[in-house]
Amino acid sequence: MSSTASKLDFEGQRDGEELLFIFRRHPIAMRKGYYLFLIPFVLSSIPALIWQNNLELFLLPIGGLVFGAMLFSYHFIMWYYTVYIVTDQRLRQITQKGFFGKDVVELRLSKIQNISYNIPGFSGEMFGFGTIVIQTFVGDLVIHKVDHPDKIYNKLQDAVSAAMTEQEPYEEAIEG
Repeated sequence: MSSTASKLDFEGQRDGEELLFIFRRHPIAMRKGYYLFLIPFVLSSIPALIWQNNLELFLLPIGGLVFGAMLFSYHFIMWYYTVYIVTDQRLRQITQKGFFGKDVVELRLSKIQNISYNIPGFSGEMFGFGTIVIQTFVGDLVIHKVDHPDKIYNKLQDAVSAAMTEQEPYEEAIEG
């Protein structure tokens, strides 16, 4: 590797491609993981609360907490490793599927026709999450439970506008 080569910001980045921003889903997307963390702990605490004189039952809630943490870790991994990378050329969706699988979808910014977002009522307003819909000729990319969809929407609009402006001189040169 030569000394003039620049460090890549993410795996799969192309030469001359500039990383604009990275976003992921809101932590509320791990809602099932939170439940799976709390339910074993709460259920394993009940015998220790009923029979308080039995000191061995004190270990039961600790076991429930450890078991719940293991269940939660799966949902955390799915959330943490599912990312959306926006460069000056494309949007790349990397979705974690299980512990070892992943899906990658790429969408050129110049192919995006429309972007919209929706905040689903009171809970979306309170916790700051919503849905972003990116429309193209071939279909829609729907991203649910996005953290601060209004800010991501504005950044995506700016990126698409910049990509369209860069593409226009190229198209005029081909036509001319």
